[in-house]
Amino acid sequence: MAIIVNLDVMMAKRKISLNELSEKVGITNANLSILKTGKAKAIRFSTLEAICRELKCQPGDILEYREEK
Repeated sequence: MAIIVNLDVMMAKRKISLNELSEKVGITNANLSILKTGKAKAIRFSTLEAICRELKCQPGDILEYREEK
């Protein structure tokens, strides 16, 4: 997949756990874990907005495009 999810990197930089972020954002641990591992097929803008608000970052800090070879 050409979209890389760097949520784990941002979480480590902000020193926040999966459980803590899921509580603050209002989504389940399972769904956040799917997103974190890059297995998600989609993300709602409202979820992305909540994650960015809690991590104090931009969407580009979490999502990255890499051209496939």
